Amino acid sequence: MLREIFSAVRSGNWRALLASFIYFDHSFSIWLLLGALGPFIAEYYGLSGSEKGFMVAVPVIAAAIFRLSFGHMFQYINGKWIAVSGILLSLIPHMYMLFKGFEVSYGDLLWMGVLLGVAGASFAIALPMAGSNYPKEVQGLILGLAAAGNIGAVLDGILFPPVAKVLGWKVTFLLSGVLLLVALFFVLLWAEDRTEKENGSKAYPVIAFLATLLFMGGLVLVLPPDLKLLIPLIGVFFAVALMPASFKRVFLERDALVLMLVYSITFGGFVGMSSYVAMLLRDTYGVSKIEAGLLMSLFAFTGALIRPLGGYIADKISGATALIYFLTGIGVVNLILGVFSPPLILGVLLLLVLYVFYGLGNGATFQLVPHRWPKRTGLMTGVIGSAGGIGGFYLPTVNGVVYDLTGSYSFAFLIFCGLALLTAFVVKLLHSQWMEWAYVRYDHGRDRLVGIDPKTGRVIMEVAG
Repeated sequence: MLREIFSAVRSGNWRALLASFIYFDHSFSIWLLLGALGPFIAEYYGLSGSEKGFMVAVPVIAAAIFRLSFGHMFQYINGKWIAVSGILLSLIPHMYMLFKGFEVSYGDLLWMGVLLGVAGASFAIALPMAGSNYPKEVQGLILGLAAAGNIGAVLDGILFPPVAKVLGWKVTFLLSGVLLLVALFFVLLWAEDRTEKENGSKAYPVIAFLATLLFMGGLVLVLPPDLKLLIPLIGVFFAVALMPASFKRVFLERDALVLMLVYSITFGGFVGMSSYVAMLLRDTYGVSKIEAGLLMSLFAFTGALIRPLGGYIADKISGATALIYFLTGIGVVNLILGVFSPPLILGVLLLLVLYVFYGLGNGATFQLVPHRWPKRTGLMTGVIGSAGGIGGFYLPTVNGVVYDLTGSYSFAFLIFCGLALLTAFVVKLLHSQWMEWAYVRYDHGRDRLVGIDPKTGRVIMEVAG
């Protein structure tokens, strides 16, 4: 497999791939910063379970909404300059922390979390930008390698809690901005976007994004507590309302909706659990803040490292087949965690297995995107990626509410089990239809998808825009 990986990397622009990886990796670390510092922040402000869950969920849902806006911009604007702008916006919370002399309120953290969400939206740029430098035959593996920037969550758990213990969480928050500066350097140096852009106004997508950014910042501050769960729906409605009519139609496509559901479970599980697992481990097992951070890093490292393998497996057997098994695995592990109360060691092992299935599922999902939508990969990466963020919002939010009501997380795990198994069943129902385009190669000369169905042989179909 290593030989195939090296061969795939050499088949395109490896510098652009590395720049995309670093951009996503460091942005991912900043995106989940509040989760890594969560135990310290919760203790400092005396937060309830619901307040903790909402605090770490705000950057996640903000990123979900902004991925729609980034996907819209990517269709018209060079991804390199979207990435540069996103990094600069993500640095605003750090500058505000310094400007305020480290005296920020819980409310400040909420709107700052919205700007941290811009870092999380990097996914919608890093993946299609990396993929544009490589042939379609290796998209699953290349997108998996670029998306392995999820490993940025490892820095959150390993680096930030120990620093916070010595210097305090506020200073740690400020120092984390160095990661964004490093990402900015590599993006300016090596990033390259070879995607064919659509004709049209470049100003409107930018205006729509800025309007969405301001809207989300106000929404998290003014919406009453009992309506917080509506933030994803309100935010998505606002962002989509500003998109062109031709882009809105993708939300009526069955395949798009199903893959959005899939990714809300795989990536939503990965990022949502990564943002909350340190507090879950504290509440369930009473581990120290440092131990919780290290375990968070172990889980995140595993899920991120395994993601390229998910793309590789999908390249071999198709994501349509692989997802059935990966979603079922997610459901079974959640079922075990929900029904039983495992001791610490077994609980950690089960969470580790859960992250393996999250990572495999993430890689398999995006192996399908450039095959199903070869001319709108950037847009669909943003749309489907946003669904992952929405799932990542609800997971910690539901965890916090369930814990406040029951004193444990068992019922939350059962909810997540049911969703994963239901989605696996839906993918199974669509499997035979998906297989007609899941093994495809794009014929640039004839502007067609050449699909290979293992049951019926080679099939030719016009490109579905």
